[in-house]
Amino acid sequence: MMSRFKLFIPLIVFAVLAGFFWKGLSLDPTHMPSALLDKPVPTFSLVTVNDPQKQVSQEDLKGRVSLLNVWATWCISCRQEHPFLLDIAEKGTPIYGVNYKDDVEMARKWLKDLEDPYQFSIVDADGRLGIDLGVFGAPETYIVDKTGVIRYKHVGVVTDKVWQETLQPIVQSLQ
Repeated sequence: MMSRFKLFIPLIVFAVLAGFFWKGLSLDPTHMPSALLDKPVPTFSLVTVNDPQKQVSQEDLKGRVSLLNVWATWCISCRQEHPFLLDIAEKGTPIYGVNYKDDVEMARKWLKDLEDPYQFSIVDADGRLGIDLGVFGAPETYIVDKTGVIRYKHVGVVTDKVWQETLQPIVQSLQ
C-alpha cells in the first residue's frame, strides 16, 4: 500500500506547483504595493537638477495635487514616457521629478534637449530618497495630494492609456 502511494507523490507535487503557477499568471506584474500609501512624502532636503544652489524639501510638494516622477537618463522606459509627461504638464498637472542615481550633467542636458516637464527635478544621486520612497526602479510615479500625502503609486511607464484610465481620475478626485 505504501509503495503505491509513493508512486503518486510526483503527481501530487506537480499538481501543487501547477496550481501556484496558474495563480501567478493571473497576477498583475505592474502592481507593486507601497508601504507609503496614505503617508506623507518622506523627509528630504536636496538640490535640483537645474539649480544646484536651490534646496527643496517635501514641504515644496504641498499645496496642490501633483505627480512625483522618478526618472533617469540611463532609463530607456523614461525616454518612452517623457512625451506623455510633457503633455500632462502642458495640460496643467504639476509634475515634480526625482532624478534617481544619475549623472547630473547628463540629466541637465536631457531636460534641455527633450524639454522639461517638471516644476523642479530633485537630484537623488545616492538613491536615498528613492530608498525612502520604496522605489523598485525607474520610472515610477506617485500621486501626491495637497497636504503632501502619497495617494497612489504607479510602477512603469506612464502612457496615454495609464493617464486616462488610472492616474487622471485619481488626480481629479483629489482636487
